[in-house]
Amino acid sequence: MSLHYIKKYRLPLLLILALIGWGASVAQSRSAKRDDSRRKIKVEKPDLEAIEDETLNPDSKFYFPKLLAKYNRNDTVMTPEEYRYFYLGYMFQEDYDPYRVSPYSTVTDDLRLKATHTKEEIDTIRKYAELSLADNPFDLRQMSFLVHVLKEKNKGMSAKIWEYRLEHLLGAIKSTGTGEDMDNAWYVIYPAHEYDMVSLLGYNAIDVEYPAEGFDRLIVEPDRSAAKKPRDNPKGFYFNVTMPGEQYELKHPEDNTATDPDSVGTLPPTDVDPDDVPAE
Repeated sequence: MSLHYIKKYRLPLLLILALIGWGASVAQSRSAKRDDSRRKIKVEKPDLEAIEDETLNPDSKFYFPKLLAKYNRNDTVMTPEEYRYFYLGYMFQEDYDPYRVSPYSTVTDDLRLKATHTKEEIDTIRKYAELSLADNPFDLRQMSFLVHVLKEKNKGMSAKIWEYRLEHLLGAIKSTGTGEDMDNAWYVIYPAHEYDMVSLLGYNAIDVEYPAEGFDRLIVEPDRSAAKKPRDNPKGFYFNVTMPGEQYELKHPEDNTATDPDSVGTLPPTDVDPDDVPAE
């Protein structure tokens, strides 16, 4: 990653901070109906071999297609443990590529910077957010943008479903460690998720270090605009990106050099013109 990448993802994700608060209230409201132990997950380093075995095993309850089908239902039925297998298990699926970016993800960047939107702008943002998420269901930033425009469009129930998904995907990352050192680094499946995590905690990334192969360290400062101010003032957070690197090399054996972060997002031309897809 480079300073170019930091600038791209430094925009405050205030929506995510608000969404986490909503998610907490949802979990509380459902606690009387569900066993608390079922809803909790231990924070620990993931056993990636076990996760790979389970998510590729058709007989497992954590078989990735089963989790994906459950995720796509219009309900909030997945447990934190299922979200953990779903998030980390995606690294072992055939279509996973840690450095592939959807061609739809940047189409509405200018519109999303506006505080309010016209009906036409809302429909356009929603259209491309949904296209991007259909292409990559783990695009957390597009998910937060979609929640925002669904609320603007008064689609409250749909917004709550996407809020729940966003909160629990971020929770899956947080369940992998504390981020305080390499032994307790957070595991992410995309580099962009590093920035989503520090924003969730109320910080801005201002620099990046590479303390060891397969590890990133984001240098942070408190985000003064964050709705929830952080109580601590750490210098940075550690992330484990070993598996994304290995998966990239496995699927791109022709490229034996390190991936240039500034080239992330460069894609071959697509046959599908996004403008040909009607907004809902």
